[in-house]
Amino acid sequence: MVASFVYSAVRTPFGRYGGALAEVRPDDLAATAVTAVLGRAPSLDPAAIDDVVWGNANGAGEDNRNVGRMAVLLAGLPTTVPATTVNRLCGSSLDAAIIGSRAVESGDADVVLTGGVESMTRAPWVLPKPSRAFPAGHVTAVSTTLGWRLVNERMPKEWTVSLGEANEQLTERFRVSRERQDAFAARSHTLAHDAWEAGFYDDLVVPVTADGEPLLSRDEGIRPGSTPQKLAGLKPSFRPDGTITAGNASPLSDGASAVLLGSEAASSRIGLAPLARIAGRGVSALDPQMFGFAPVEAAERALKRAGISWSDVSAVELNEAFAVQSLACVDAWKIDPAIVNTKGGAIAIGHPLGASGGRILGTLAARLRESGERWGLAAICIGVGQALAVVLESAA
Repeated sequence: MVASFVYSAVRTPFGRYGGALAEVRPDDLAATAVTAVLGRAPSLDPAAIDDVVWGNANGAGEDNRNVGRMAVLLAGLPTTVPATTVNRLCGSSLDAAIIGSRAVESGDADVVLTGGVESMTRAPWVLPKPSRAFPAGHVTAVSTTLGWRLVNERMPKEWTVSLGEANEQLTERFRVSRERQDAFAARSHTLAHDAWEAGFYDDLVVPVTADGEPLLSRDEGIRPGSTPQKLAGLKPSFRPDGTITAGNASPLSDGASAVLLGSEAASSRIGLAPLARIAGRGVSALDPQMFGFAPVEAAERALKRAGISWSDVSAVELNEAFAVQSLACVDAWKIDPAIVNTKGGAIAIGHPLGASGGRILGTLAARLRESGERWGLAAICIGVGQALAVVLESAA
C-alpha cells in the first residue's frame, strides 16, 4: 500500500478579531499560505499538484466561491490545478489533510496541497431570503462569525446551546475547576511565547503583507504576562456563576495554514525529504453539546489504526477550543499533560476555525522533527458534536 507523507507545513500568523489582519480578505490569506508552502519546495512544478483540498468553516462571505480554488488562482498557480473546499467546521483543514492523504494512499494522487483559512473578523451578517414577496415587519441580520445561526426549529434545544454553555456543561460533568482552566490557559500563553522566542515558529509561519508592507509577523493574541492569578480576575462569559472566561477559551481569530502531502515516490519531484508519515486517522461523533469531549474517541480510533497505544506517543497537539474541554480530554486519555501543546495552543495562538487543523498538524510534524521522537497525535474538537485525529510517525 502507498503511504502518505507530510512534506512541508506553513501558516500565517493568527490575528485577533478586528486586529492586524482585519483588512485582509480570506482568499488572500489562503493564497499567502499556498504561496509560502510551495516556496518551501522550489523543485516542485506547481502544475504537478494533483489536487488542492482546502478547509473553511463559514463560507458565507468573501470565502463563499470555493475559496480553495480562489486561493490557487490568486497564488498564480496554473489554471489546470484543481481545488475543492471542505467544511467540517473547526476540523476543516485537518479533514482536508485526511482527504488528501487518502487520495495519495489510494493512488489517485501523488502530490496534494491541503490547508484551510478563516477570517472571523470578516464573516458577514446574513439575512434569510423571504419565502414570499414583500413580507411585512422587520428582519434580523445574523452574524456568521461563530456558532449556531438560522437554527432549524426541529433541532432539540439541548443540542443548540451556545458553545460556551456546552462547555460549562462539560465543567459540571467532569468537575474541572476554574483554577485548573486558568492555569492551563496561562501555560498556553507562556509556552507559545517561549516557542516564538526560541525560534521554533520561524520556519512554520510566514508574515502577511499588503502592498509590500508587513501587517503581521507573529501571532497577535499571545500574552506572555498571563498568569493564573491575573486570569482569575476575569468575569465568567456564559453563566453568572460559571468558570469559562475570555481568558481560558480560544479567541476569535483570522489566519490560514497549508500542508503539502505526497507519496514517498514524490520526494524527488517535491525536492524535500518527508517530515512524517500519516499513520492513522480517526473521526468520531456524539451529542452536539458534548463536542468538546469528542476528541477522546477520535484519538483512540486513530491510534488503533496506526497500530500503537498511548504509551508510544511522545507529542500531542490538541486544539484548545476551551481549557475545560482540553483538560477533560487529557484526563480521559490518562496521558502526561507535559507532552500536550508544548509550543502553546489555541488559547494563546488563536483559533481561526478553518485553519486550525492545518496548524496543529504542521506543529506536530515540526515537534517530532525537533525532538527526534517517533510518534505524535493531532486532535481537534468540532462543533455539533464531532472530532478528528491524526497520528504521525516521524520520517527522520
